[in-house]
Amino acid sequence: MTSVDKPTTTPAPPADAKAVTEAALFEAFGGVRGMVETVLPGLLFVTIFTVNKDLHSSAIAALAVSLLLVVVRLVRKDTMKHAFSGVFGVAFGVVFAMMTGNAKDFYLPGMLYTLGLALAYIVTTLCGVPLIGLILGPVFKENLSWRTRNPGRKKAYAKASWAWGLILLAKCAILFPLYWWANTSQLGWVLIALKIPPFLLAVWLTWVFLAKAPAPIDVFAEMEAEEAAEKARKAAAHGEAGA
Repeated sequence: MTSVDKPTTTPAPPADAKAVTEAALFEAFGGVRGMVETVLPGLLFVTIFTVNKDLHSSAIAALAVSLLLVVVRLVRKDTMKHAFSGVFGVAFGVVFAMMTGNAKDFYLPGMLYTLGLALAYIVTTLCGVPLIGLILGPVFKENLSWRTRNPGRKKAYAKASWAWGLILLAKCAILFPLYWWANTSQLGWVLIALKIPPFLLAVWLTWVFLAKAPAPIDVFAEMEAEEAAEKARKAAAHGEAGA
């Protein structure tokens, strides 16, 4: 049985568990900058479309600002995952809207992604592998150790995944009827309004659940310690053989 999976005593949460959890969530979800990069292209699209009702100029502006955000990150040598995800999301929306000629379809890929993500959170939790744990495990350097070695932490990940899934489903319950009933500008402004608050609520609940959970097991530190011990054993054995 590997060091990642073998049973162990559940560690007590450290005094700074809340601060550590907050820092990890900030890294995983991109912080304030990640939220800006998520909102800005859609905000630009709906603003321009509300003014001139022109799909092409709105779509081009949204895609251009997404690419600009990527360039800024490249110049600053920052992590690219949040910027690239934004570009792909905007690009899918632009292509879909251009193909159908319906400006509302700019939002449809993102809405479908939100629905799929909500179902993924719920299904993975029901299967005993909550998605939020798969996302945050590497960030906390615990990988999948929480599945078998840290039941309190697994429970916290399950609660957080339920929170994410239900919040995103509630968001979809608002947006999909508007896709059929509202015009493009109305849908766009509601979608912008629902970008940040549900996200912040889900992140806050995740922080609450994990801050109260047992501390993560640093499997990387364990493996390094085992490697160091093995090297020491080999060195001692070699010294005895040469004596």
